[in-house]
Amino acid sequence: MRGVDLRRELAGPPEQVAPLLLGAVVEHHDAEGAVAVRVTEVEAYGGQGEDPGSHAHRGETRRNSAMFGPPGLAYVYFTYGMHWCLNVVCGPTGQGGAVLLRAGEVVDGMELARARRPAARTDAELAQGPARLAQALGVDGGLDGADLFDPAGPLRLRSAAAGPVEVLTGPRVGLSAAPARPWRFWLPGEATVSRYRPAARRTGG
Repeated sequence: MRGVDLRRELAGPPEQVAPLLLGAVVEHHDAEGAVAVRVTEVEAYGGQGEDPGSHAHRGETRRNSAMFGPPGLAYVYFTYGMHWCLNVVCGPTGQGGAVLLRAGEVVDGMELARARRPAARTDAELAQGPARLAQALGVDGGLDGADLFDPAGPLRLRSAAAGPVEVLTGPRVGLSAAPARPWRFWLPGEATVSRYRPAARRTGG
């Protein structure tokens, strides 16, 4: 995603857009300061009727409305009653695709990121996992639907300085619906990439 119209590139299918976001930088500016994270791991989620693992699979709701476009919006959702997660909306407007930003390296605003993530034992853990990434950036539900390409906006996406030389792919983390799809993408050799964790099997009747 270098030297091109990023929003236009985001109009492609999520599984094609996702690896292109590796190496891109997402930054958030607020009253506390600014933090920027270089993306090292992502997951693709398809649109309505296409991907049982996606929030958009059963159609548009109040919660997931940002997913339905246009491409380049932020989709921020709350999970497990405690964590926010940040996605980049992609795919054709009205279809409902997105790419989850799973992990990254803090490249600016290190002290602020550390203050927001005091439990992190190392700098590599500051944004290692989608909830940690959102926390380090200071992202919450108030940014759902934000335009990532608004130069005056608080949450912005910048293209990668260079395209990744190698991208690895595998199944999405902790997902019981459509688990076999290799729609998780990451940069090899990056300490910030999260550990793979399959979905827990349900037991009992």
